[in-house]
Amino acid sequence: MHSLQAEYHTALRGEKMTEKSNAEQNNAKQNNAKNDLKNKETAERVSKSLDKEAMYGGYVDLKAYHIPDESIEVKKMTDLDSMIKSSLTTVGISADGNAGGNFLMYNNKVSHRSATADGLEIMSVKEALAKYDWLEDYMWQLVSPEADKYTARSYMEDSDGYFIRALPGAKITSPVQSCLMIGSEEALQTVHNIIIVEEGAELEIVTGCLTHDAVKRALHIGVSEMYVKKGAKLTFSMIHDWEESVEVRPRTGIRIEADGQMINNYVCLKPAKSIQSNPSAYLEGEGATAYFNTIAVAHPGSVLDMGSRVFLNAPKTKTEIISRTITIGGEVISRGDIIGNAPDVYGHLECNGLVLSDEGTQKAIPALEANAMDVEMTHEAAVGRIARDQVEYLMTRGLDENEATGLIVRGFLSAGIEGIPEILQEDIDEIIKKTADAS
Repeated sequence: MHSLQAEYHTALRGEKMTEKSNAEQNNAKQNNAKNDLKNKETAERVSKSLDKEAMYGGYVDLKAYHIPDESIEVKKMTDLDSMIKSSLTTVGISADGNAGGNFLMYNNKVSHRSATADGLEIMSVKEALAKYDWLEDYMWQLVSPEADKYTARSYMEDSDGYFIRALPGAKITSPVQSCLMIGSEEALQTVHNIIIVEEGAELEIVTGCLTHDAVKRALHIGVSEMYVKKGAKLTFSMIHDWEESVEVRPRTGIRIEADGQMINNYVCLKPAKSIQSNPSAYLEGEGATAYFNTIAVAHPGSVLDMGSRVFLNAPKTKTEIISRTITIGGEVISRGDIIGNAPDVYGHLECNGLVLSDEGTQKAIPALEANAMDVEMTHEAAVGRIARDQVEYLMTRGLDENEATGLIVRGFLSAGIEGIPEILQEDIDEIIKKTADAS
């Protein structure tokens, strides 16, 4: 009797498990069908933006560039060839393997990813999507694929990129290095990155973007979405080292929760044909803060249209946007927008530009918007040449004119900018020499 009962119950459990399994499979099929339909509808909608021009920045013909097949893959950063290793140092990236983690993307394919620090995850976005179902909820939430033709193209290419995540409470003491490198002539590099700093975690990332020595003309489209959770801190430094005929279109969105902090450093000292960047930060939790620091030099023929937008959407949020730019013959447009949407918020915007060539142009476009009564927001902007009396004063101290100009430029570029990798000091010294000669 007991044996028959056992057999009966075993069979019954088997039937129920089969029913459950079939139900799960049916649900999965239905969900997949819904996702496929949703993705199809989204793709059809986004495709209509493939010819949509950006609000700012000059015209770029996307058809003049192609998606390259060339790629490289290495197990360790130390396995890279000497030429690439040398190039990486110009954007603050070391291949010695001592970083908290590394990510390298060559053209449109991932070449290397590794994480050595505890509490840190680094992989490609496509690998992360296969591992975490919830990541879909983070994709294209802070940057709209319909924003312009650059985001639309990135979406339609199903772009890969880095997924970097600091786990809850993790304090990543060594910086994470990520590098996006273009290695083919007339290449179109499309990248989609996701950064998540979980609650109470701290993370520093140094991202270097550059071209291989053999590449003279290319287009880079970089979409980045960053999530800073409650009480977390992210320090993000981006260093660009492009060739004179490279065009660059980053698109960045940042969400910061209560008591979260974001420090964003952007450095561009080398020539580029055009750069148009205007990251948006949304401070959604009480006490969230965001600091944006930019130092850039516009060489002859370059057009740099750069800025930052910060939405103060919760009480006691704070932001400071500081840009220091120099033209030695190119055009600089420095934008800054602070939007106060909640009471008891603070924002300060500062745009300073030096004109060291009669062929150069500096434009400062600060904007403040208050949509609540109890807000404090200020801005200041100044453009012009180096004051002659400052140069003459330093010359009375024993410096020649070029040395005096160089010292002033160096102080101008470095003032208020923290967290810049030491390797960039060599680049700054080189720029000082060029700006001294140009003046």
